[in-house]
Amino acid sequence: MSKEALKLHVQSLPQDPGVYQFYDKKDSIIYVGKAKNLKNRVSSYFRKNLDSRKTQKLVKNIETIKHIVVPTESDALILENTLIKEHQPRYNILLRDDKTYPWICIKKEAFPRVFTTRKVIKDGSEYFGPFTNSKTVRLLMTLIRELYPLRNCSYDLRVESIETKNYKVCLEYHIGNCLGGCIGEQKEENYNTHISEIRALLRGNFSEVIRGYKQKMKLAADSLQFEEAQKEKTKIELLANYQVKSAVVSAAITNVDVCTLISDEQSAFVNYLHVAYGSIVRFHNMEIKKKLEESDEDLLRVAIVELRRRFHSSSKDVILPIAVALGDGVRVHVPQKGEKKKLLELSVRNAKQGRLEHLKQIKIADPKQHTTRLLNQMKKDLRLRVLPDHIECFDNSNIQGSNPVAACVVFRNAKPAKKEYRHYIIKTVTGANDYASMEEVIYRRYKRLLDEKQDLPQLVVIDGGKGQLSSALLSIDALNLRSKIAVIGIAKRLEEIYYPNDSIPMYLDKRSETLKIIQQLRNEAHRFGVRLHRNRRSKHAVSSSLDGIAGIGEKTAIKLLKTFKSVKRIKDASINDLASVIGESKAREVHAHFHIKDK
Repeated sequence: MSKEALKLHVQSLPQDPGVYQFYDKKDSIIYVGKAKNLKNRVSSYFRKNLDSRKTQKLVKNIETIKHIVVPTESDALILENTLIKEHQPRYNILLRDDKTYPWICIKKEAFPRVFTTRKVIKDGSEYFGPFTNSKTVRLLMTLIRELYPLRNCSYDLRVESIETKNYKVCLEYHIGNCLGGCIGEQKEENYNTHISEIRALLRGNFSEVIRGYKQKMKLAADSLQFEEAQKEKTKIELLANYQVKSAVVSAAITNVDVCTLISDEQSAFVNYLHVAYGSIVRFHNMEIKKKLEESDEDLLRVAIVELRRRFHSSSKDVILPIAVALGDGVRVHVPQKGEKKKLLELSVRNAKQGRLEHLKQIKIADPKQHTTRLLNQMKKDLRLRVLPDHIECFDNSNIQGSNPVAACVVFRNAKPAKKEYRHYIIKTVTGANDYASMEEVIYRRYKRLLDEKQDLPQLVVIDGGKGQLSSALLSIDALNLRSKIAVIGIAKRLEEIYYPNDSIPMYLDKRSETLKIIQQLRNEAHRFGVRLHRNRRSKHAVSSSLDGIAGIGEKTAIKLLKTFKSVKRIKDASINDLASVIGESKAREVHAHFHIKDK
């Protein structure tokens, strides 16, 4: 990848938390980093003046940049650690040692122990985490110890062992931290009830625990035991502030491939995640160019097979958004909820991000191609015969029929052409009649374009529902333009798209680029029309008291108002004061108008 291509790629990066990877010419990872803002962080490597020689050397060796978006900066830190452990990049120093983040383990055994560990062993035990903050783990373990009397010895506490080995209690039993399961004083069922509550706590379902603490706090406060009440309050705050697990990792999911796909008319964008031991260890974004009308199912099948081969994945479980047959020995999951659903949503998010970045790059590097793609999409979505290079939108504006005006805005190549915007003062309609006003404006606009032999738009958008659209069509038909111009209406309430002679509206996807262009047209027409209406209304309100005076036009009225600030002051002014502004003859007319009127 050339330096220009790298800079283009950096410009299109998202401003979200995530992890980035730098690759050299041999396609080897040379650096892994995390960022709160991916675009800002990666852009910092390409400044003109870099202080560090190491960084300068690193940048010279960058051939390709890849990244993955995650929900939080904490998730980015965990993922960065995992990837550095996995790939050992040349330029990474931090996190390259054997340090790992702590987990909380519920051991698979009779009377399960609960403890912290930095090593995950696949022995059937449950692991929760990892935690980026060791202090949080310590506080949580302290809280669990205070809540539940758990054993911390390593005795084999199966029934037969307890009966044969004749265990003796330890100090923990005497101080009340253990209920003596080793000597049979605590039943395993009772102990497992505590373990179930701890498991729910670690999974985030601690509302019942908080409710119990609140009851204890209230009872202590009512009994004037304020120190005990404060202890319970502290526990509640710890629980409330605790984030039980990362969204990036899930210890319940091991050795799984996740693949999602987002497609448009020309390409499909695929995101691939590989989860091992509950952590994302590999990710990849890929674009597939469509040759024919391939379905998403076909594209996804090709993508997941190729990516599993490329990354030598032997996972027996694959998480996909749709059911796809991948052969014997591979189980396909289409999750509807739970941890697997969260991983799927994360992959979808990154696939969408990959597509957005691709479109940004096209827009920056080749604006013409971007425009062509957008117009083709509009042609397809709106069922047009030709590309809508030239679009016009109309909107009426009045308040209770006063000062009615209309606006016409023009878009060329999906962008506003503000020099071609036009205002219209309604001439033939009296009162608040939007339908008749629309009919007049449409006729005036296109009658003039025909007379002047100017080019006609491929698409006309009417701001309104079926009524306004029908009125516009009357003028279109009167000018014999029905076959030359496509006309649609857009209603504000639900963004319905109406077509001529069709009572059932069409609804576009709220995220559709086509709908966004139509909304922009509608909003521009409304803004442009309201501005003219407000100006006319203000002028009318200000100058109405001076209308009808012989020899006093709009300019003279404005001059008087600028000098005297109000009509009342003009009325109270002497002839000499008025004459100093507008001359003696006009001053006598103004003075006589107000004073004769009073008589």
